[in-house]
Amino acid sequence: MTDPLAKEHARPDAIDRAAGLEPGTPVYGVRDLRPEFLAGAEACRMGVLAPADDLGLSPALRGAIARRVARTSDNPTLVASYPLPETPELAALADGGDPSDPNLAAIAVHADMIGRDPGRASAEDLQRLLDAGLTVPQVIALSELLAYVCFQIRIVHGLTLLKDSE
Repeated sequence: MTDPLAKEHARPDAIDRAAGLEPGTPVYGVRDLRPEFLAGAEACRMGVLAPADDLGLSPALRGAIARRVARTSDNPTLVASYPLPETPELAALADGGDPSDPNLAAIAVHADMIGRDPGRASAEDLQRLLDAGLTVPQVIALSELLAYVCFQIRIVHGLTLLKDSE
Protein backbone atom coordinates (compact mmCIF):
# COMPACT_ATOMS: atom_id res chain seq x y z
CA MET A 1 0.00 0.00 0.00
CA THR A 2 1.34 3.45 -0.92
CA ASP A 3 1.65 6.09 1.76
CA PRO A 4 -0.43 9.12 0.65
CA LEU A 5 2.02 11.47 2.37
CA ALA A 6 4.96 10.07 0.41
CA LYS A 7 4.00 11.93 -2.78
CA GLU A 8 6.57 14.15 -4.42
CA HIS A 9 6.55 17.91 -4.05
CA ALA A 10 8.68 20.62 -5.57
CA ARG A 11 12.18 20.98 -4.21
CA PRO A 12 13.95 22.96 -3.08
CA ASP A 13 11.11 23.80 -0.71
CA ALA A 14 10.82 26.54 1.93
CA ILE A 15 12.77 24.46 4.45
CA ASP A 16 15.58 23.70 1.95
CA ARG A 17 15.88 27.36 1.00
CA ALA A 18 15.83 28.65 4.59
CA ALA A 19 18.51 26.12 5.61
CA GLY A 20 20.62 26.93 2.53
CA LEU A 21 20.49 23.34 1.27
CA GLU A 22 21.55 22.74 -2.32
CA PRO A 23 20.59 19.75 -4.50
CA GLY A 24 23.35 17.17 -4.53
CA THR A 25 24.62 17.97 -1.04
CA PRO A 26 24.54 15.35 1.71
CA VAL A 27 21.94 17.02 3.97
CA TYR A 28 19.68 17.76 1.00
CA GLY A 29 19.94 14.07 0.09
CA VAL A 30 19.15 12.93 3.62
CA ARG A 31 15.84 14.76 3.44
CA ASP A 32 15.04 12.64 0.35
CA LEU A 33 15.17 9.54 2.57
CA ARG A 34 11.96 10.70 4.28
CA PRO A 35 9.53 11.59 1.47
CA GLU A 36 6.62 11.37 3.89
CA PHE A 37 8.27 14.08 6.01
CA LEU A 38 8.87 16.29 2.97
CA ALA A 39 5.30 15.97 1.74
CA GLY A 40 3.84 16.22 5.25
CA ALA A 41 5.73 19.39 6.08
CA GLU A 42 4.58 21.01 2.84
CA ALA A 43 0.97 19.84 3.30
CA CYS A 44 1.01 21.23 6.83
CA ARG A 45 2.41 24.55 5.59
CA MET A 46 -0.40 24.87 3.07
CA GLY A 47 -2.98 23.70 5.59
CA VAL A 48 -2.14 26.35 8.16
CA LEU A 49 -1.57 29.20 5.69
CA ALA A 50 -4.46 28.67 3.26
CA PRO A 51 -6.97 26.13 4.57
CA ALA A 52 -10.21 25.44 2.73
CA ASP A 53 -12.11 27.05 5.64
CA ASP A 54 -10.05 29.91 7.05
CA LEU A 55 -12.43 30.36 10.01
CA GLY A 56 -12.23 34.13 9.59
CA LEU A 57 -8.43 34.19 9.76
CA SER A 58 -7.62 35.16 6.18
CA PRO A 59 -4.59 33.80 4.35
CA ALA A 60 -3.14 37.34 4.41
CA LEU A 61 -3.52 37.50 8.21
CA ARG A 62 -2.09 34.00 8.61
CA GLY A 63 0.89 34.94 6.44
CA ALA A 64 1.46 38.10 8.50
CA ILE A 65 1.41 36.13 11.74
CA ALA A 66 3.76 33.49 10.30
CA ARG A 67 6.17 36.17 9.11
CA ARG A 68 6.09 37.86 12.52
CA VAL A 69 7.00 34.61 14.28
CA ALA A 70 9.59 33.68 11.62
CA ARG A 71 11.37 36.95 12.45
CA THR A 72 12.36 35.39 15.80
CA SER A 73 14.56 32.95 13.85
CA ASP A 74 17.01 35.62 12.63
CA ASN A 75 16.84 33.80 9.27
CA PRO A 76 16.04 36.32 6.50
CA THR A 77 15.31 33.55 3.98
CA LEU A 78 12.76 31.96 6.29
CA VAL A 79 11.15 35.34 6.95
CA ALA A 80 11.00 36.04 3.20
CA SER A 81 9.21 32.73 2.62
CA TYR A 82 6.18 34.49 4.09
CA PRO A 83 5.40 37.44 1.78
CA LEU A 84 4.83 40.86 3.29
CA PRO A 85 1.08 41.56 3.18
CA GLU A 86 -0.16 44.42 1.02
CA THR A 87 -2.38 46.11 3.59
CA PRO A 88 -0.52 48.55 5.87
CA GLU A 89 -1.95 47.13 9.11
CA LEU A 90 -1.06 43.53 8.24
CA ALA A 91 2.36 44.60 6.95
CA ALA A 92 3.00 46.33 10.29
CA LEU A 93 1.83 43.21 12.14
CA ALA A 94 4.14 41.05 10.01
CA ASP A 95 7.14 43.28 10.67
CA GLY A 96 6.71 43.37 14.45
CA GLY A 97 4.61 46.49 14.86
CA ASP A 98 1.92 47.00 17.49
CA PRO A 99 -1.50 46.91 15.79
CA SER A 100 -4.16 49.41 16.86
CA ASP A 101 -6.95 46.86 16.38
CA PRO A 102 -7.48 45.09 19.76
CA ASN A 103 -8.04 41.71 18.10
CA LEU A 104 -4.79 41.98 16.10
CA ALA A 105 -2.96 43.35 19.14
CA ALA A 106 -3.95 40.28 21.17
CA ILE A 107 -2.82 38.02 18.34
CA ALA A 108 0.51 39.91 18.10
CA VAL A 109 1.21 39.60 21.84
CA HIS A 110 0.37 35.89 21.76
CA ALA A 111 2.43 35.24 18.61
CA ASP A 112 5.43 37.05 20.09
CA MET A 113 5.24 35.02 23.30
CA ILE A 114 4.94 31.71 21.42
CA GLY A 115 7.75 32.67 19.04
CA ARG A 116 10.14 33.54 21.86
CA ASP A 117 9.15 31.19 24.69
CA PRO A 118 6.43 28.68 23.75
CA GLY A 119 6.83 26.81 27.03
CA ARG A 120 5.52 29.85 28.85
CA ALA A 121 2.05 29.57 27.30
CA SER A 122 -0.81 29.05 29.72
CA ALA A 123 -4.57 28.75 29.76
CA GLU A 124 -4.69 32.44 30.67
CA ASP A 125 -2.93 33.30 27.41
CA LEU A 126 -5.59 31.44 25.44
CA GLN A 127 -8.31 33.13 27.48
CA ARG A 128 -6.89 36.54 26.51
CA LEU A 129 -7.38 35.60 22.85
CA LEU A 130 -10.98 34.59 23.56
CA ASP A 131 -11.54 37.81 25.52
CA ALA A 132 -10.22 39.77 22.51
CA GLY A 133 -12.97 38.26 20.37
CA LEU A 134 -11.42 35.18 18.79
CA THR A 135 -13.56 32.06 18.72
CA VAL A 136 -12.40 28.70 20.03
CA PRO A 137 -11.90 27.39 16.45
CA GLN A 138 -9.86 30.52 15.63
CA VAL A 139 -7.67 30.03 18.71
CA ILE A 140 -7.08 26.42 17.65
CA ALA A 141 -6.25 27.49 14.09
CA LEU A 142 -3.90 30.19 15.40
CA SER A 143 -2.22 27.62 17.67
CA GLU A 144 -1.73 25.26 14.72
CA LEU A 145 -0.18 28.06 12.67
CA LEU A 146 2.16 29.10 15.48
CA ALA A 147 3.15 25.50 16.14
CA TYR A 148 4.01 24.97 12.47
CA VAL A 149 6.18 28.09 12.21
CA CYS A 150 8.00 27.18 15.46
CA PHE A 151 8.52 23.64 14.11
CA GLN A 152 9.86 25.08 10.86
CA ILE A 153 12.27 27.38 12.74
CA ARG A 154 13.67 24.45 14.70
CA ILE A 155 13.98 22.13 11.68
CA VAL A 156 15.72 24.84 9.66
CA HIS A 157 18.09 25.56 12.53
CA GLY A 158 18.99 21.86 12.89
CA LEU A 159 19.48 21.37 9.15
CA THR A 160 21.64 24.51 9.02
CA LEU A 161 23.85 23.12 11.79
CA LEU A 162 24.18 19.81 9.91
CA LYS A 163 24.95 21.59 6.63
CA ASP A 164 27.57 23.76 8.32
CA SER A 165 29.30 20.65 9.72
CA GLU A 166 29.60 18.95 6.30
